Amino acid sequence: MLRSALLAASRSPQVRTMVEKFPPTHAIVERFVAGDRLDQGVSATETLVSSGRKVTLDHLGEDTKDAEQAAATALAYEHLLTALKETGLAADAEVSVKLSAVGQFLPVDGEKIALENARRICQAAADAGTTVTLDMEDHTTTDSTLGIARELRADFPWLGVVLQAYLRRTEADCRDLAHEGSRVRICKGAYKEPESVAFQGKREVDLAYVRALKVLMAGQGYPMVASHDPNMIKIAGQLAEWNRRDVTSFEYQMLFGIRPEEQLRLAEAGNTMRVYLPYGQEWYGYFMRRLAERPANLTFFLRAMATRG
Repeated sequence: MLRSALLAASRSPQVRTMVEKFPPTHAIVERFVAGDRLDQGVSATETLVSSGRKVTLDHLGEDTKDAEQAAATALAYEHLLTALKETGLAADAEVSVKLSAVGQFLPVDGEKIALENARRICQAAADAGTTVTLDMEDHTTTDSTLGIARELRADFPWLGVVLQAYLRRTEADCRDLAHEGSRVRICKGAYKEPESVAFQGKREVDLAYVRALKVLMAGQGYPMVASHDPNMIKIAGQLAEWNRRDVTSFEYQMLFGIRPEEQLRLAEAGNTMRVYLPYGQEWYGYFMRRLAERPANLTFFLRAMATRG
């Protein structure tokens, strides 16, 4: 119930205004978001890379209202990728893109606009010597996102996609995508979905995640294990070993600000550990979903409100 309320709040303009105006909010958000500006995202990337971790950067932007805003987001990614190239970080840092931020939901030619903008970003990534992963949003976007990904992979075969284990369709999607050259990030899922399309209970979601992991680890692609759950991390390692996977043939991923000690432990053990690093002014929706995902995050936020208010 609390998770549902927080996810609903992530789309509420009234709650957003209240949270954004609360004085300590920005200081608290810094735990999960690198900052508002490009240079802050690049600086945080340098720090993470220097510690042996890799990075995927998300320029935060959702609820794009028009084609001009979508194009501006694509341009922001082009600037980011140029900065990664110029700073020598491109070998260790890629970008993550939400298609909704580059036009997917626009009422007229939304998919076409998103495809064109995503193609611009992929070309900039190729020029910089790095890659792109398409983030997944709620279940209504899955077919559209996978369709756009298929078109982009004709020119950019390294393009990664995200699948969400709590969707009932995901195991089948994993089988379709577990081929050579395919990069798939598997996460549990962070949106409120109906029972008709998504598993609801923690145990059901955990079992679905393990089934997806089994398919991906047994396949020929490159699994990206996005989880903070110690059990899932352990199971992923066991599956990699059973399938005789080299540590360079898959990676772990975690969110910026969550379990940093475990991130370092995995990296120091020789694994590829990639940190999902968001930056930008449109941080509110992302922040509220992080609170919804883990009660510990909400406790941290409320404690800060009580002590700084």
